[in-house]
Amino acid sequence: MCAIPARRLSDMTITISPGTQDFEFTVSPLAELVASLHLLAEPDHHEARGTWIAQAHDRLDDSLLKAISRTDYLWRVSRPAIFLPSVRRASLDDELDGIDALSDEDWVSSVLLTSSCGTIQLRTDLGSPLVDERARDLARERAAVRGARASSFVEEVLADPEAARRAVRTVISDYDAQFFRGAWSQLGPHLTAEARGRSDVLATVGIEPTLAGMSHHLAYADGQVIVDKLQDARTTGDGTGLTFLPTFLGDPHILVTYAPRRRPVVQYPIQRAISADEVGLDTIQARLRALDHPLRLRLLRSLVRAPRSTAELADAWAVSPPEVSRHLAALLEAHLVTTRREGRFVLYSADTVALQRLGSDLLTGLLR
Repeated sequence: MCAIPARRLSDMTITISPGTQDFEFTVSPLAELVASLHLLAEPDHHEARGTWIAQAHDRLDDSLLKAISRTDYLWRVSRPAIFLPSVRRASLDDELDGIDALSDEDWVSSVLLTSSCGTIQLRTDLGSPLVDERARDLARERAAVRGARASSFVEEVLADPEAARRAVRTVISDYDAQFFRGAWSQLGPHLTAEARGRSDVLATVGIEPTLAGMSHHLAYADGQVIVDKLQDARTTGDGTGLTFLPTFLGDPHILVTYAPRRRPVVQYPIQRAISADEVGLDTIQARLRALDHPLRLRLLRSLVRAPRSTAELADAWAVSPPEVSRHLAALLEAHLVTTRREGRFVLYSADTVALQRLGSDLLTGLLR
């Protein structure tokens, strides 16, 4: 395994102890749909998605736009954990059915007291706002800070949670029918390919270099996943592992659910997945030139799976050790491989972070 350079995270982090090495990469149409609704709720914060936002507005009828606005506390502020499923379901309707199975108390607690984006601190010492006066007062206080529309929504939830639940599901279903379903037909396959590629990388090189290649806001140390957020929190979840959801439309946000007794979820943006320090165009060109040789690609296919010596590589590919050394030197110069000494042997490893930065298709091809 290649050495991963130390990366600087802020002092504010969410540290998750998954309890097991069960890390799953999967996709969720519900999570991506809610990320899309966030764009509509906060267009000024996502100018790069202006075309997407304009297309959505053109397709949606006025009544739905008003309904999205009335419920924008969910898409703009709360970003509840229930909208980031930890287990893949067959369809958006199945994901919504899973939410419908929650009790009113659990649904209201998630909607009003949790946040995956870090704007609302998780409170584990309170009951549901439907039955706990302190929780109810906190929910109202948090909404009041964000204006009259947020307060109105919270009061509607507290007064008639059943009607509020129906209204929220109707907003999501209507938005899917009028616009998102067509978008998902294009986004879904790409997100699925991303999840499958990360799963292949994880199975080959392990969680630490996998996270290093996804974002410099993610790290793994001492059995814990560390997420750089404007919070300082720790959780063990339910001890069954951790789910990663890739997103196109959530860029640049990394969302995290980390409530106790719930499998944690991290939604990460794939457009910023390779987000370590930028390299210059000359470095990119040098790396591409280094890969422009069939033997070097073969060597990398061996090295991406495990560290190997020059002799092992020569034997594996039926070439002379001097020829292997010559091509390894080119890969070293391009910073695509690293070395370490084990006794009298020098072992070479593929730098999976550098390879991921060149492109997931390349790394997936090497792992295939």
